[in-house]
Amino acid sequence: MADTPVLVWFRQDLRLTDNPALSVASAIGAPIIPLYVLDDETPGNLRMGGASRWWLDHSLVALDTSLRQIGSELVLRRGAAERELARLLEETGARSVYWNRCYEPFAVARDTRIKQFLSDKGIDVHSFNAALLFEPWEIETKAGDPYKVFTPFWRACLNAPPRPDPLPPPAELICPDEFPKGDRLKDWDLSPTQPNWAAEFEDEWYPGEDAALALLDDFLERRVTDYATGRDRPDKRLTSRLSPYLHFGEIGPRQIWHAVDRKQPGADKFLSEIGWREFCYHLLFHFPSIPAENLRPAFDDFPWRDDPDGLRAWQQGKTGYPIVDAGMRELWRTGWMHNRVRMISASFLIKDLLIDWRLGEAWFRDTLVDADLANNACGWQWVAGSGADAAPFFRIFNPVTQGQKFDPDGVYVRRFVPEIASLPDKWIHRPWDAPDQVLTEAGVILNDTYPAPIVDHASARTRALEAFKSIKSD
Repeated sequence: MADTPVLVWFRQDLRLTDNPALSVASAIGAPIIPLYVLDDETPGNLRMGGASRWWLDHSLVALDTSLRQIGSELVLRRGAAERELARLLEETGARSVYWNRCYEPFAVARDTRIKQFLSDKGIDVHSFNAALLFEPWEIETKAGDPYKVFTPFWRACLNAPPRPDPLPPPAELICPDEFPKGDRLKDWDLSPTQPNWAAEFEDEWYPGEDAALALLDDFLERRVTDYATGRDRPDKRLTSRLSPYLHFGEIGPRQIWHAVDRKQPGADKFLSEIGWREFCYHLLFHFPSIPAENLRPAFDDFPWRDDPDGLRAWQQGKTGYPIVDAGMRELWRTGWMHNRVRMISASFLIKDLLIDWRLGEAWFRDTLVDADLANNACGWQWVAGSGADAAPFFRIFNPVTQGQKFDPDGVYVRRFVPEIASLPDKWIHRPWDAPDQVLTEAGVILNDTYPAPIVDHASARTRALEAFKSIKSD
């Protein structure tokens, strides 16, 4: 019935463009009630981290602004999604719900349960793919199995039928006679106040669909040609920085896919990173335990160390290794970390300190604005050597040579570790080796103004390799 309202449940798709659930629902010609539910109650839900909640706060403002520009508004509810949907259906008389699919294990279980619950009540439920180029079950090996190696997976994606063009945003939405009552966003306290540890986020990020589209345009116009050769340089802004926008669905991968000119230098490498994101979701869907369990069972016997002091030093960026410390401080200050430095920092925690990768994954999940469960878990397992297509455990990053190679002039380290900024380039990545006079002239006092290394890398490498030898092979 055209006058019966329809619920459009926004989740990780906080945009109007290329939003299948919104587009299909709006085409019916019925009143649309846009809804967002902050669900911290559903069992199995990994509660959104602090940095992500800050982003969500600002993203919901942006989405509501966009909806109001086409005559609508966003209704906010907080609680178990199943309960809040049932309440809204009763309050509004709506007989159908539209949403775009999520792929986290708890979300799959929740949505399956909700779809059955609503169907049993005679409510029509329609779900769509807005987050991926391909559904996780669409790409499979010739044997019908999920892929565990990226290269053949991505090759299969590239050989698949062309992806549909992005859907345009609706020009307007029909409103109900009266919108149901919703929460006030400020009452959710998503952003920190005392202390406001996210104060510098405002200088780095502008959440929302408009900012995502502008960032993509800027990247494709100015930086994509240097992406393949420069993406590993944290001292240069040559990456797209689209990851948080993709995570919250302020832009979709189909939009990126069709916007990229594959004839441009760097374009294929950039798209392969979108492919890695697809691969991570493929793995998460088929192996839903990967956020908490080793994909390779041999690592269940790995002799991890209990080292709370080492973990704290790593979290605070006080390991004594400048490239690691710069990355961890960038993470805390901006809610983001350059991908090369993520790998260096993760390798240090896992292999230099022998601390369980799950503790690193949990810290990143709390402090990253792009804390995507699939990417985060797969990335940590990749570094640990315990996951699919993983780097061999014996590939242990040397934090000094990595810093020298990818931050050769110390620009990145000096930005985030200012207490050693006056050191010459020769010593910026290994201040403990600098002559006393050089340290004095730079105002650096080891274990006072800046820590000495909390572990000797050479010794730690030997220890890590011995630990690896102790576990059974798969």
